[in-house]
Amino acid sequence: MKVRITVMKKAHYADLQKEYELPQEIPCNMRTGQIFYTHGERPDGMCDSAWQTLLPFVEQLLAGGGKFYGEWMKNPKSAMLSCNDGFRPVSFLLEAIDD
Repeated sequence: MKVRITVMKKAHYADLQKEYELPQEIPCNMRTGQIFYTHGERPDGMCDSAWQTLLPFVEQLLAGGGKFYGEWMKNPKSAMLSCNDGFRPVSFLLEAIDD
């Protein structure tokens, strides 16, 4: 079993950036439609901060878990999550799939 991680959507809050954020050299390199696969290790190219958010869900999916927060997802072996970047959050779809 492995987990497929798909970048579904990116948001950008320029008003919050302008008011609160210091300039960033490379703020986010995720691309909508980008796909990663993992057996539990951080995939190459995956943002460290996003990975820290996703990892507990990846681990649960790899262990056969699912049904996060009850009947949240149509596919119980999946999760829709966002990274913790308040200026430009990225939404990820995690899905447990067979190798």
